[in-house]
Amino acid sequence: MPQPQPSSNQQGGGAQEGPGKKNPWVQMGDYAQLAFVFPAATVIGWLIGAALDHWLHTTWIYLAGLILGIVAGFVQLFRTAIKDSKNL
Repeated sequence: MPQPQPSSNQQGGGAQEGPGKKNPWVQMGDYAQLAFVFPAATVIGWLIGAALDHWLHTTWIYLAGLILGIVAGFVQLFRTAIKDSKNL
């Protein structure tokens, strides 16, 4: 005898409400992670650049690291926005 299949609402812990729609709490969590990812990427880029400056005895590489960290934060922002726009 075939087993009944769980509904899509039961499979993902309630992450999907309808076909292609996200639970508002899950969507809010996706955007809330940007509050941590964006500054973390910026600080990590700055720290790597400062470490390279110290190691190579230069004074400008921290700026390149800072810019790369900011770019990485924006890339994550755009990825999240594009992913959520496909679910509309």
